[in-house]
Amino acid sequence: MADTVVTLSARGAVRPRGRAPRGRRTLTAYLFLAPFLVLFLAFVVTPAVSGLWISLHTWNELLPLHPFVGLKNFIDLFSPDGLYADDFWESMRATGLFVVLSVPCLLVIPLGIALLLNRRVRAGGVFRGIFFAPYVLGVAVISVLWRFLLDPQLGAVNALLGADIPWTVQVPWAWVSLVGITVWWTLGLNTVILLAGLKGISADLYEAAALDGAGAWRSFRSVTLPGLRPVMTFVTTTTLLASANMFGQSFLITRGAPGTETRTAIMYIADQGLGQGNMGAAAAMSYILFIILAGVSVLNFRLQRDTTR
Repeated sequence: MADTVVTLSARGAVRPRGRAPRGRRTLTAYLFLAPFLVLFLAFVVTPAVSGLWISLHTWNELLPLHPFVGLKNFIDLFSPDGLYADDFWESMRATGLFVVLSVPCLLVIPLGIALLLNRRVRAGGVFRGIFFAPYVLGVAVISVLWRFLLDPQLGAVNALLGADIPWTVQVPWAWVSLVGITVWWTLGLNTVILLAGLKGISADLYEAAALDGAGAWRSFRSVTLPGLRPVMTFVTTTTLLASANMFGQSFLITRGAPGTETRTAIMYIADQGLGQGNMGAAAAMSYILFIILAGVSVLNFRLQRDTTR
């Protein structure tokens, strides 16, 4: 056996020759991480700090001065007589309703499709492509397309059904449209992720369950769901965040109609900040939404962690 060539470091420690010192390796790692760190600081940290600063002021880009008001913008959102409180919490209720309606569909339906595609079926790759294809299209394309198809007067859907359904102008049909379109558009991504998770479950576990006399439902509960738990945690969290930040579908399909019942929180924040120039209040609304979503995400992770014990 060949002898290992070693060198003596400054502190007297023996290390293999040709291996860079630990400090140099650490510096190399940080250099590789530097581009991402720069982008993270530029597009995440800086806007977050700037938005927090704006939320503490009465901020309007058309005015030369931006008076400092402290936490007034936040307090007004929780005050019954606050200027934006009623409209903001109405938009938050619309957002919550959309999340409650869409997230279960975006978890159950993709899981069912992933279970079917995980079997050895012919043209499985073709079906995966079919389910994933709508997700490739942008929200503007999807929304404009479906707005024409669901138009109550001239839409092809009502023409095919021979009905006069107000898909985009009345509730509950407006919510049916928004949820249905969103599920059709985005279920492909969740399906692909869940399918990858299913591929990672060892076949030996299913064989062991079968030897113990477990049926299909018992194997699903005892093997599939525990094996998918890390993936389901990720999918649930990202789906919750995506649904809570829904904007394009409501803005382009229903335009908040009827009235403001389908106007989501992001839609209202964008209107106040960019349309009305109330950037201080809009920034405060954004941080309240962020705190709620952060709390929901942490709760989801804790619940998933507790169920694994």
